[in-house]
Amino acid sequence: MNDQPVIRTQGLTRYFGARPAVYELNLEVPRGGVFALLGRNGSGKTTTIRMLLGLLAPTRGGGTILGYDIRALPPEARARIGYLTEEHQLYGWMSVRECGDFQSRFYPAWNEKIFRGIIGHFGLRPAARVKSLSRGERAGLCLALTLAPEPELLILDDPAIGLDPVARRSLIESMVFLTRRSDRTIFFSSHQLPDVERVADYIAVLDHSVLRACCPLETFRNSVRQVRLRFPGTPPPVPKIPGLLQAVRSEGELRITCVHYNGATEAALRALIPSEMEPAPITLEDAFISYLGDRGEKSFILSETEA
Repeated sequence: MNDQPVIRTQGLTRYFGARPAVYELNLEVPRGGVFALLGRNGSGKTTTIRMLLGLLAPTRGGGTILGYDIRALPPEARARIGYLTEEHQLYGWMSVRECGDFQSRFYPAWNEKIFRGIIGHFGLRPAARVKSLSRGERAGLCLALTLAPEPELLILDDPAIGLDPVARRSLIESMVFLTRRSDRTIFFSSHQLPDVERVADYIAVLDHSVLRACCPLETFRNSVRQVRLRFPGTPPPVPKIPGLLQAVRSEGELRITCVHYNGATEAALRALIPSEMEPAPITLEDAFISYLGDRGEKSFILSETEA
């Protein structure tokens, strides 16, 4: 059983009217790692998560989570899943302590030590009312409520939105702490690509409801390469280059971003006869934006304005 994916989908699809929010999604999430679901706003990330948790019925297709059909998750399966949303929904009239007492009644495996440790890490007073907490403090409380049951699978739907850098760092540290055991898995969506780069083992990229990539993070990052070409004068027009994602032109320079860079790509670049040609460092954020952006040659916005 431990060799089976924690999450598996087959042709998972959801329409809203005539528009597909998620289309024919085939996904496998291995056990014991951190899996990031990436995509632009409206690409289907939240819809995917809600279908996985049985909160939204698929139009067609299906899947399993912890070996259970997502259309009929029993209570014993839900007790093994922690779910944290970006809204951080809580009862404002409750105190921090009352939130913990209330939540603990639903989970026999509740770990009070974890709950107290996390609220202490975020500097929360047990007597403080939820309505008086900042957004970062509410996120810390939600995280404590989610982790105290010691879930086998933690699902986070963009939980860091609106958090300051200190609160975000605390959230990431808690995620890293959770996966210190090989039987724990985190599945999360995020717009904070530096955070993804720091903690994720695998990524999946949704683009306009369709899965465009699903692989280890290092495989994705290594498949997108950026090269800087310098010229003594105006750079020549960019011809057809195998795997071209973007070409950005500036004075005396072309910055080329390609996917699946190989010998044919390099030969096409050298044929432009640059005076210098060197690889440029590329972050996950740069690779992601290039991969999902419009293909072809770009120029700087200010250059277009001046022209």
